[in-house]
Amino acid sequence: MKILVCHNFYQQRGGEDRVYEAETRLLEAHGHDVVRYEARNDVIGPSAGLAVAASTIWNPFSYRAIRRVIRAERPSLMHVHNTLPLLSPSVYYAAHAEGVPVVQTLHNYRLTCANAQLFRNDHVCEECVGLTAPWPAVAHACYRGSRGASATVAAMLMAHRAIGTWTRVVDAYVAVSEFERRKLIEGGLPSGRLYVKGNFVSPDPGVGDGSRRGVVFVGRLSPEKGVRTMLDAWKQVGNIPLTIVGDGPLAPAVRGASRANANITWVGYRPAAEVSDIIARAACLICTSEWHEPFGLVIAEAFARGTPVIATRVGALPEMVEHNQTGLLFEPGDARALAESVRALFADRLRLESMRAAARRAFERRLTADANYQSLMRIYAAAFARANRSASVGGALAVKPDPGVTRESIGMPV
Repeated sequence: MKILVCHNFYQQRGGEDRVYEAETRLLEAHGHDVVRYEARNDVIGPSAGLAVAASTIWNPFSYRAIRRVIRAERPSLMHVHNTLPLLSPSVYYAAHAEGVPVVQTLHNYRLTCANAQLFRNDHVCEECVGLTAPWPAVAHACYRGSRGASATVAAMLMAHRAIGTWTRVVDAYVAVSEFERRKLIEGGLPSGRLYVKGNFVSPDPGVGDGSRRGVVFVGRLSPEKGVRTMLDAWKQVGNIPLTIVGDGPLAPAVRGASRANANITWVGYRPAAEVSDIIARAACLICTSEWHEPFGLVIAEAFARGTPVIATRVGALPEMVEHNQTGLLFEPGDARALAESVRALFADRLRLESMRAAARRAFERRLTADANYQSLMRIYAAAFARANRSASVGGALAVKPDPGVTRESIGMPV
């Protein structure tokens, strides 16, 4: 099957970019012909404000370009990862006009929250969820700390809600967790078109040995990641080493804590292969997030290494970490509970070893490339089915899915 995959890269590389690249490689590994259409935000100059604002809502260049690509390549389906700001939702209409089904992966809460995080001023915020006009986002300057930029995103959301984009021209949405799916439904997306498919780890890095026996944190050093809670907890943990991997706005606080506490080591940003090795040698990983994490990719990476996880009860993390089985859960922002969880895990080596085995089993059951591919094909089949129903109602010719991707062939109800 030929698949057109579209993605707008951010200026700072993040998890969405990694998932996009991994998923396109996965499709190619299974014999699909992948056509990439990409935009990169690093081309945006400082004087491009008005032009970018307009293109965020509707980019005629992207619309025309996608139609040209489809006519030249004739893909069976278009899969979109990120449209903000250069692609814009115009790409959906281009595919729709050419009779190509559209799948959109929702890596975050952008379609119901201007800053995509449901997090503001160091706490969870759902003020705009379900609102037709997300004006609180503008008032609070939620996107990039700018009322102007926030107004642009709000206008995009309002305009496309008004013309029915989210319900008319997208055939299937991919939510990365059940929690994210529920929030997006609350925000107004059609429940019957929202499917859950998490992310995956590939290639399989193999089980680590936990030889370092310490704790590792991997992530952006920012308020929503619970960095302050982690640092407060290590004032109470005792003689258990913590390695912090990452960079971000709270780096000065982390640097200060590492100088004041001999049990804290900050190594800054590290390449992915080195991060995987650090996780493999750790006794456990901590995920201290205080926002509604839609999916914890670092948790999947830890489980692949057989490393259990201590995580907060927030967002999708309780879906990933089974308390007392693959790790432990604690309430977000509770430094004392985190410290107690770490001490309890290190005091019981047999329990820790049992969790290591359970974490690896969780990876093998849910987070491998093969499991992810099967889920993706089911969603593609659902998109073909919905596009065919819409075409039949409209009197147009039905789109024809690849013979190997039908509802019957992958076990979906007909």
